[in-house]
Order: sequence, then C-alpha cells, then structure tokens
Amino acid sequence: MSAVLQNRKAALPYALLLTFGLAATVGSALGFEHIGGYIPCALCLLERLPYYYGIPVAGLAVVSAALGGPAWLTRGLLLIVGIMMLVGAGMGVYHAGAEWGFWEGPSTCATSAQAVTQNAGDLLGDLDAKKPPSCTEASLRVLGLSFAGWNVIASLLFAAIAFAGVRARKV
Repeated sequence: MSAVLQNRKAALPYALLLTFGLAATVGSALGFEHIGGYIPCALCLLERLPYYYGIPVAGLAVVSAALGGPAWLTRGLLLIVGIMMLVGAGMGVYHAGAEWGFWEGPSTCATSAQAVTQNAGDLLGDLDAKKPPSCTEASLRVLGLSFAGWNVIASLLFAAIAFAGVRARKV
C-alpha cells in the first residue's frame, strides 16, 4: 500500500470510534429517557444536538477515509465533529453549572411531558404525579455527576478523539 493511501486511511480508526461512540452516547440518553423514564429538560435536549449532527458527519469521515478520499476532506469532517463536541461540552458546562447553582439557569425550561398516559381515566392522576423537568435540578447523579456533567466529559473525550484523527499520520 502506498504511503499516500496509508496517510489517507490513518484517520479511519478515529472516525469509526467517533461514529460508534457518538451513537452509543446519544443512544444511552435515549435509553434513560424511554426505558428509564427520565424526561429530559430543554437543556438536555439541546445538548443532544451536537451528537445528532455529529454522527452523520463522523460517518461521512468514515466513508471518506475508507474509500481513500482526499485527506483534507476526512480531516475537515473530523475537525467539524471536534468543534461540535466542544460546543456540546460548553452547553454541558452551562447546564451543570446551573444545576449546581453556580449561575442562573434559563428562565423557561419546559418540555412536553412525554410520559403522560393516553388513558383518559388516568390522565388526572398522571398530571398530579408528573412534574415537568427542571434545568436547574439534576434528575440523577452518578458518581457525583449529573447527566450534564457526564456529557461534558464525553464531549471533551470525543473532541480529543476527533482532533487526534485530524492529526493522524501513518509513517
């Protein structure tokens, strides 16, 4: 294999790791929502956007690297994913800071209560039991971090992987 083709494919493992890592992370969030019953607040939903946009861009980087596309294209796509993940980390820092009371959260933070029953007989009971999520109260903490805090860590990790892929070269 020529050195040029090897250099073009050097970013492939990074692009694959990003694609599957981003999908697994947002899939976990969707699992907590739909299986675990954790209704996301408006900031939680915003924090998912870099993942939703990043998955197809990372997938394009996989295709570009696997098919021997121009190195500038693969690296450019990975750079875009890295920047998206830094934006996601920034949103997570804002959200986690609001949860810890370091600064004010958004004045309005409401989403539709997706878990309200469709049965009219249980509707009033559900309305009394269900509370809309708050952007300033963590619904769950794992090892001291809320979902927003874990998002910061995941986003920074994915940004580092993306930037490492931008710099990848095989010699």
